[in-house]
Amino acid sequence: MTGPSPLTRRHDEGTAVRLARSAAAVGEGSMLRTADFDDWLESRRRAHHFRVERIAFADLDGWSFQPGTGNLGHHSGRFFTVEGLSVHTDTGPYRHWQQPIIKQPEVGILGILAKEFDGVLHFLMQAKMEPGNRNLLQLSPTVQATRSNYTKVHRGADVKYLDHFTTSGRGRVLADVLQSEHGAWFFRKANRNMLVETDEDVPLDEDFCWLTLGQIGELLRRDNVVNMDARTVLACAPVSTGEPDALLSDTALHSWFTARRSEPDVRAERIPLDQVRDWVRGEWSIDHAKGRYFRVVAVAVEAGNREVRGWSQPLFEPCGTGTTAFVTRRLGGVPHLLVHAKLEGGFLDRIELAPTVQYTASNHADRTGEDRPPFLDLVLSADPARVRYDALHSEEGGRFLNAESRYLFVDADESQAPLDAPPGYAWVTPGQLRWLGGHSHYVNVQARTLLSLLNTGAVRL
Repeated sequence: MTGPSPLTRRHDEGTAVRLARSAAAVGEGSMLRTADFDDWLESRRRAHHFRVERIAFADLDGWSFQPGTGNLGHHSGRFFTVEGLSVHTDTGPYRHWQQPIIKQPEVGILGILAKEFDGVLHFLMQAKMEPGNRNLLQLSPTVQATRSNYTKVHRGADVKYLDHFTTSGRGRVLADVLQSEHGAWFFRKANRNMLVETDEDVPLDEDFCWLTLGQIGELLRRDNVVNMDARTVLACAPVSTGEPDALLSDTALHSWFTARRSEPDVRAERIPLDQVRDWVRGEWSIDHAKGRYFRVVAVAVEAGNREVRGWSQPLFEPCGTGTTAFVTRRLGGVPHLLVHAKLEGGFLDRIELAPTVQYTASNHADRTGEDRPPFLDLVLSADPARVRYDALHSEEGGRFLNAESRYLFVDADESQAPLDAPPGYAWVTPGQLRWLGGHSHYVNVQARTLLSLLNTGAVRL
């Protein structure tokens, strides 16, 4: 064989170095100082008209409950439907339940565009309104669009910067992986999470800004600034791990997780919404008989900077604030996280790795002793000196209303979180979690939020 080799390196260590440099660039990027971010975001809020109003189901435009099933869907047959789900399993405290679920089979794109300025990677972030966010406007990826959005089923405007993620050769792919969304509320939903670097000139729209990874990490220390879609993309960034050792080898960890996925007998089947037991449909909402978990509601939306300026839709509204936390320990000097192999009815592959704690405490108020969710009370009553991070973040604002979780990292000792973890739990390093997060349907969306905090330097263990 003659001529230049057609081969390329399987791994580009230089990307991790450049990401680390970007994560270290705090306070001041080349385009916008962190100190000026609040004024910039407020200017975007003032520049557009936003309004979200609860409405009765009968006032939904284009949406209706379908005859025969009671499923709530759009007349176009696109976007999503609210259907019923029946789950049977042979493990855990709840062996059978039924609930409403969102079915949205199309794969959306969550993409962040990267570009070097003055030798430092910056990321193009968008001030995006989502109807379910309590404060409406948050920092989102460059592109955050369902297939219905970017194929313009709604007959709206073009999605800005979309070509960088859909046209081959427009940039260098740094990360590209299908990731699940909330398995408790979505049925087998996945989005394509992408980081793409460009060296092109990128015209800057007024609702977008360039920030370093470190600046985004600073903003992640604040409540409800960086949205869920941005956090899940940032969790996929190929940052360096620097961990030669771990409690479990990678092979042993993978084997443990494969065994957890193989063990339970799980049957999750879609059923008509009208047949879901213990849920009551009213004029304004669908509620659980005990007033727990979540409700299905309807809203009318006006948004001056969206592809469509006005619409109505259903949303899921949780009945309480979530508590989501990694319990951490240093083992042999190496940081470890206690992960939970968690079953959720909407997952494609039964189980994904979740944080140590992922619960809404009010849903378990009547459970005591061994019936309480493991480690929940440890997190809720943690000594502030052991809490490395504590902030409130919104969940997916396009489908959930006022869905917020308190995200934490909590240090523990042997008496609180033993080295010999309970069944279904395992100690992993941040690097091992990143490695598994590079594969589809391994690490759930809540764990990816916590991983994004490590990748951006918002948390250092």
